[in-house]
Amino acid sequence: MTADRRTDRRAGRRTRGGDRAERPVSHRRRPAVRGGRPLLAMVLSAFLLVGVCAAAGIAWDPLSGTPEQNATAQGAAAPQATGPGSGPDTGTAEPQPEQSPAPTKGAAAKGNPDGAVDSGTGRPAGALPFDMPQPAALRSGEAGKKLVFAHYFTPYPLSLDNAGADSDYYTRNYLNPDGESGKHGRYGGLLRDRPLPVTPKSGDWEYANLQQEVRTARAAGIDGFTLDLLSLSGRNWDRCNLLMAAARSVDPSFKIMLMPDMTSLKTDDPRVLAGAVATLADASAAHRLPDGRLVVSPFKAEAKSVTWWKEVIRVLEADHGIRTAFVPLFLDFGAHSGDFAPISHGFSEWGSRSYVGQESSTRDVRRAHGMGKIWMQPVSVQDARPNQGIYDEAGNTATLRATWTRAIEDGADWVQLTTWNDYSEGSQFAPSLHNGHAYLDLTSYYLTRFKTGGWPKIVRDTLYLSARTQFADADPTGDQSLVMSLRKGSAPARDTVEVLSFLTEPASVRTTVGTTRGGHDAPAGIHSKLLPLKTGTSAAHVVRDGKATAKVDLPFRVDHEVEVQDLQYHAATSGREP
Repeated sequence: MTADRRTDRRAGRRTRGGDRAERPVSHRRRPAVRGGRPLLAMVLSAFLLVGVCAAAGIAWDPLSGTPEQNATAQGAAAPQATGPGSGPDTGTAEPQPEQSPAPTKGAAAKGNPDGAVDSGTGRPAGALPFDMPQPAALRSGEAGKKLVFAHYFTPYPLSLDNAGADSDYYTRNYLNPDGESGKHGRYGGLLRDRPLPVTPKSGDWEYANLQQEVRTARAAGIDGFTLDLLSLSGRNWDRCNLLMAAARSVDPSFKIMLMPDMTSLKTDDPRVLAGAVATLADASAAHRLPDGRLVVSPFKAEAKSVTWWKEVIRVLEADHGIRTAFVPLFLDFGAHSGDFAPISHGFSEWGSRSYVGQESSTRDVRRAHGMGKIWMQPVSVQDARPNQGIYDEAGNTATLRATWTRAIEDGADWVQLTTWNDYSEGSQFAPSLHNGHAYLDLTSYYLTRFKTGGWPKIVRDTLYLSARTQFADADPTGDQSLVMSLRKGSAPARDTVEVLSFLTEPASVRTTVGTTRGGHDAPAGIHSKLLPLKTGTSAAHVVRDGKATAKVDLPFRVDHEVEVQDLQYHAATSGREP
């Protein structure tokens, strides 16, 4: 989606959202460690020392183009929908081929590796406030009909160059305002967060990293990925093929739903798209309905006419022998659902990223079901896009909880987490440097309710702590000139620390926010407590009968003066070691 407004505080002017022109940025050399950099270096080093091998996203391939962003018509008061791309082309370059061998030379060339087995990798014991059901229980009976997918954005891998995280491509170029020869300097660097660091690997490391992502998603209860097809050749295409093979090798039941991105694909020929879909559909990981139909769910389906899509569906069957269950995802569901109904098995929409205005999903689900179609509900955590100058107020974990609640209460058939790993939009559920596993662990709780129809029993005290590292109106002191402003329809900006408690019994929760100590009584079950954001770090712990149980620290320091604007929420959980 294009920005509603871009603010250039240095020049004191506004530019239109579609304007790609950038004013020159400084190319002067900056010290290697400044401002918030020491903390980043410290945390990265700590992860390397303990050998963290958690899963996260895949890197954006700027060389193949980026999807444009579009709005959805939800009424003047509703938040505007967002798209899965990273907005205006920033000219980002990936590591050179000598750093990242083409993945098709490895396991991807084999299609589905022989002898694939389910590895069964799961979470560490005690990570969640409840006992996670086994995958078989979530995939059988009525629970198995309620599917949960995570939107997989091919462009951000766990690693871009198989280097150590203290000096890899993410650190040098995507998180660094001077990275990639300063081309992201105007907005303070391309990214504000990154996948949790992984140890460099020998052999086919890209394939191994994709396997790790599948295991992480599977352990969270996710049924599969919706795979954003950004291009039909090049590195993004290679990663699509590699992911299909990785999913099969880790868990034959983990499915990949094909999602051609109609804001990015450069073809007007239905036969070209049908041929590409058929190529990926040849992998057994491709998501099919029990009757054998291949599920195809194009992003921004309304970019092409119903007649055009009829031809894609016809060619898939006539030329490739593939029957299709068409589940278009719209940016404006209300305007197009009627026209698309005759050719569709179901519908979806990209959704919004703030906790207000979510009531419109009730209307959408009812409309889809009234037409006899299934509905795939978007569930989100937050959205902040430095290179577009826009963000939504997520309200700590309020957006995550509100969107999951709508999916549960409105009777959605499927859910799509938007997104698994689009770090350029700050919308990732995947484990990341600044969020750890907090958002994914929270999702497992709601996912279990969505699938089973009953709330999981809380069997251990668990705390989730979230806050930004800066105040919403902070003006960056560095060279950043394009700063983010609220998207139209978002909740107002707020400066809060949230203590989200999952308690087996009532208890006292003691808190520290900066130098302010406090406490509150929390009931059994789920309880959210908001505290004013203050400079310094935050922590909380549970006390019951004079004994401390769960404890969580949010080690990211809050400051009034910041060099780079970062309006993503950081999060931590007591269920995992920092």
